[in-house]
Amino acid sequence: MYRSCVLSRMMRACVCWILMVIASPAAAQSPEPDTPPLQEHQHDATAASVFSTRDSSGTAWVPDATPMYGFHWQRGAWEVMLHGNAFVQYLNEGGEEHRRGQQAGSINWFMGMARRPLAGGRAGIRGMVSLEPWTIPGCGYPVLLATGETCDGDSIHDRQHPHDLFMELAIDYDRPLTPSVRWQLYGGPVGEPALGPPGFPHRLSAMANPLAPIDHHWLDATHVTFGVVTAGVAGSRWKGEASLFNGREPDEHRTDFDLAPLDSYAGRLWLLPTDRLAVQVSAGRLEEADAAHGVGPRLDVIRTTASATYHAALGGSGFWATTLAWGANDEANHTTHAVLAETVVTADGTNTWFGRVEVAGKPADALHVHESTDVFTVGRIQGGYVRYLSPRSGLQPGLGLTMSVSLVPAALEARYGGRAAPGLGVFLTLRPAAHVR
Repeated sequence: MYRSCVLSRMMRACVCWILMVIASPAAAQSPEPDTPPLQEHQHDATAASVFSTRDSSGTAWVPDATPMYGFHWQRGAWEVMLHGNAFVQYLNEGGEEHRRGQQAGSINWFMGMARRPLAGGRAGIRGMVSLEPWTIPGCGYPVLLATGETCDGDSIHDRQHPHDLFMELAIDYDRPLTPSVRWQLYGGPVGEPALGPPGFPHRLSAMANPLAPIDHHWLDATHVTFGVVTAGVAGSRWKGEASLFNGREPDEHRTDFDLAPLDSYAGRLWLLPTDRLAVQVSAGRLEEADAAHGVGPRLDVIRTTASATYHAALGGSGFWATTLAWGANDEANHTTHAVLAETVVTADGTNTWFGRVEVAGKPADALHVHESTDVFTVGRIQGGYVRYLSPRSGLQPGLGLTMSVSLVPAALEARYGGRAAPGLGVFLTLRPAAHVR
């Protein structure tokens, strides 16, 4: 209780401070006469671009040394970029009969962004959709030890839920506050609050991996939130931001808008000490975030996260990208933790290897072990390979393989057919080629 009250006061103070800074008279001042209205920093893609290589999902950042994949056009004053990633996969997860599963389907997302200079700043619109409500059958695709959200009146376990049709519909605006500091506003009916690392579909370290991490709901589950407003201030190497948002998880009806009061709040600090490294710490209180197991009210969650992402170029077209992340959920009568390490490496942009290691504390009821109230420490190791083919019309197809092993304690051995349950997947993938201006 004490921790919750302290965090609440800190978060509310952070929100008020940032809003006060933005509302101050200095925010309305024009840039200094010798400062261009759209002063670009080293991290921008080019001196004329209103898009930055560090921009990621919502208002999240990635390292400046991030290759860009997408299509780019200039339409009058508007600069337009399209991104996306699509997989057609067959997955087979082992384990005891009630847990194992196999499925063919398609994991996918598509995103469009447009920005233009406006009133001495930069204004933008963003939209992101997924066809998974139709391309992922049932309550989700099989991933042993994955938990989160509900379907058919019960909580989902050992499956990853599909994404909603609308993953983002938002606008953003930023302009100089001083010659070296900018302020930013972001919001919309669907977006991502200032909480956690960039959502896994947007991380370069996860780009070649079709599967969601099993600690998704400890780190970045709020990357699809139905209702959010974020304010922030940023320098060339740092940013502080705060959000008011709807922290409730989406329901199983994946094509509607699950709007609700903006009664959750979060704050996040970013630091980019070098062009290759992005670090964030964040915390938030999510009102009625989780549906209760059985009959009962929805549960509030206090989520705390920290992450570091490192990107490095390898040769002319290769790269190495790694993300390390930790998250904690404080809810009801327990606090659970999760850690993730994921990486992808390619020396030539064609032969690509990826891997992910996770450890998480999963409550018994989340895993449908209803006779227990314990928190079980589980783990998952996954690796894979993608052979990307030559781009055609700006799109790059590929053929991939993934293998995994899910690790459980002795108490869950009978439910998963042993302490280690294997998984296998094969997939075709299609994404935009690397964007070179």
